[in-house]
Amino acid sequence: MYQFRHNQEEFENFILPFGGKLKSSNRWVILGKAIPWQEFEDSYCDHFSKSTKRGPRALTLRVALGSLIIQEKLGQSDEETVMQISENPYLQYFLGYESFLMEKPYDASMLVHFRKRLGAKILNEVNEAVTKRATKITSDQEDKDDAEGNKGILKVDATCAPSDIKYPTDLNLLNESREKLEKIIDTLCDKTNVKKPRTYRKKARKVYLSTAKKRNFQKSQMRKAIGKQLRFVRRNLESIKKICNTIPLTGLSTKEHKDLLVVSELYRQQDFMYKNNVHTVDDRIVSISQPHIRPIVRGKSKAKTEFGAKISVSVINGFTYLDRFSFDSYNESLDLKEQIESYHKRFGFYPEAIQCDQIYRNRENINYCKNLGIRLSGLPLGRPKAKTAENTIELKKIKETVKKDAIERIEVERKFGLAKRRYSMGLVMEKLPLTVLAAVSLTILVMNFDKILRWIFLSLFSLLSFIRILMIFILESMERLYFCKNPYSRLKPVVAFT
Repeated sequence: MYQFRHNQEEFENFILPFGGKLKSSNRWVILGKAIPWQEFEDSYCDHFSKSTKRGPRALTLRVALGSLIIQEKLGQSDEETVMQISENPYLQYFLGYESFLMEKPYDASMLVHFRKRLGAKILNEVNEAVTKRATKITSDQEDKDDAEGNKGILKVDATCAPSDIKYPTDLNLLNESREKLEKIIDTLCDKTNVKKPRTYRKKARKVYLSTAKKRNFQKSQMRKAIGKQLRFVRRNLESIKKICNTIPLTGLSTKEHKDLLVVSELYRQQDFMYKNNVHTVDDRIVSISQPHIRPIVRGKSKAKTEFGAKISVSVINGFTYLDRFSFDSYNESLDLKEQIESYHKRFGFYPEAIQCDQIYRNRENINYCKNLGIRLSGLPLGRPKAKTAENTIELKKIKETVKKDAIERIEVERKFGLAKRRYSMGLVMEKLPLTVLAAVSLTILVMNFDKILRWIFLSLFSLLSFIRILMIFILESMERLYFCKNPYSRLKPVVAFT
């Protein structure tokens, strides 16, 4: 059951048990007033029953979204986030409570449900609404008929949000698969009178450690160890198949049943690569607990291959927008057209220039931008023009423009570094695909919130500086006016000594 609360953000008289009142200049108070909470209640209500008489009352959107924002900004775990909320009155004000609560407002496990309920849809809607309000996009600017010419700069790029998994190797994956199959066999046989088949688990463990503990080994030794583990896994799968002829799989838990399906597919992939002596296969599984994760080859010096989700983002006026999210690797240059159209839908006009990496500069994208009057950064395709006396100035301008675009495009890389070092996108701890997407969307949302807060504090500081300068100017003017009317007031008194 969900009950909507009107005027949820209007809690100016927050009740404190120890007296006093909250500071209006606090960052949580400012941020709480900057977010239009009520605009997204309808999307959040879809997760609950329409009846007002069934079930306990659910926590509001402000509590759910605000708790995730607090967790992302503070970089805390679920348990520590709830403890911080129960101890800080400013955080409780940010969540929309009318008075300070001494006890925990909810259990830490509720944060998992908040991520599932909100999802990327609501988080992206909040991001669009907040950034639109911050950049002061009016309804006149959204009208396509009134927009004349291209305006603004669009910066695009892609990166990987690595997940928290152990570095995958074929030998370790097969050993883990064998151990999970042995537990499944034990579960099926313990619930019935079926005799346990021989699994050779001690021998298989000894064979695995004899290779895994070596610091240096030859390829032939690794291939031999993988072949042995494949045979152990195949034997266990055949044993489970024979047991299932007399015992249904209903005795397994949901997790065990899922592990059985994942291990079966993992064995098929590893067996294919072993027989064909290759190291690639479509939709390769690199984690049994998270089978949706795929290897993303990025070609970076730190790690050439990362394991997680690949995302494409746009940076406009310093604000970041999530354009694409996928666990499968893809060519980010294919997203450029959709990113341009999203820019047009968002602002009502096309960008003047696009600052991007060299991978985006293919002939299809160049022709598409040329038809729309958009300048695509980078050097022209093909052989460079020969330098002559006539085109020296032109080539110099092109070179300066390319250098300027490359310098300004660093803002996208700076956003990636900020998201991975300051926030949680450097190592995503969530396990489910839905919660991983929500975590990435939340990181981008909080980054934009922090930029808005910096704008507010800088504008406040500029206003105070302007008032100070104005007061000094007024005082100096009054002093000059006073001295003009009383010229003898500047003379120092003469002290006579007798």
